[in-house]
Amino acid sequence: MRFVNYIKNNIINIILIIAIMITGAMITNVNKKIGSFVEDRPKYHFYMVAPNLSDPFWQEVKKGADDAAKHYSVAYEFKAPRFNDSGEEKKFLNIAIASEVDGIVTHVPYNEDFTDVINAAADDGIPVVTMENDAAASKRKTFVGVSNFLLGEEAAKLVNETMGGKGRVAVIINSAQRDISSQNITVSGFKNAIAKNYNGINIADIYTSEMGILSAEDIVGRIIRSQPKVDAIYVTDASDTLGVAQAVVDYNKVGEIKIVGYGDSEDILDYINKGVIYGVVMNDPYKMGYNSIKSLVEIKKENNVSAFIDTDLKIITKDDIIYAR
Repeated sequence: MRFVNYIKNNIINIILIIAIMITGAMITNVNKKIGSFVEDRPKYHFYMVAPNLSDPFWQEVKKGADDAAKHYSVAYEFKAPRFNDSGEEKKFLNIAIASEVDGIVTHVPYNEDFTDVINAAADDGIPVVTMENDAAASKRKTFVGVSNFLLGEEAAKLVNETMGGKGRVAVIINSAQRDISSQNITVSGFKNAIAKNYNGINIADIYTSEMGILSAEDIVGRIIRSQPKVDAIYVTDASDTLGVAQAVVDYNKVGEIKIVGYGDSEDILDYINKGVIYGVVMNDPYKMGYNSIKSLVEIKKENNVSAFIDTDLKIITKDDIIYAR
């Protein structure tokens, strides 16, 4: 009888030991999962403010930022008005400050002073990175982009190439899509290069395209009817570059009117490949988005970043299409 009781007690003890071991293993597993969850949770929450949701340029900026956020395991929000509205941009910035995000990337319109709102973020301990246009007098940490003046100078080189060094060129800027003030700086660079380096080229006129009022096609019609004739068109905006290319095709002026534009969408690259557009000069939007997020990560981790991060210009002609794709 004692032997039977001894066996029973040992069996109970063994069962208890096994139960304790299983419970311990389960707790360890749960702790590992909790630890893994904590490690996988994004360490930083950033906020990006762009000027325009509809422009393909800013969608490409967003794509670069998306990839950087994924690479560096951070969370970020992309905010922009549907069309250019600096007041809306300021509202988004104030929301970001009130939300106490870990960092802000923002576009800065040339025609509006964003210094106060950028300084307010910095005073609250939120680092700010400016992109495309700078606010050098503010407390921003760094600027990511290129010189718009240089962009215009490089566009003048392409115009000179496609025109063979002589002729008349018209310029089209867009008041509804990209920041018109930054485009004006681009045009200043374009005009400066033409005046200094390309004496055989004359600027015929500068047109402003306004969505719903004066389309690119309307402008091309006016250019074609102008006298003396125009040999080339320089376009500072991606949407108008497409509109001008299609209009030149519709008017059967391919080869007769050369086009230098802006943007690298698939449609624009197709027009370059077909010889409708000679080439484009542009900021690199993907690099701008990627490097802006990367800069915030460096600021948060090391509290150190260069005051200016050059994203380089993209210059694409038919010879470059294979690389652009």
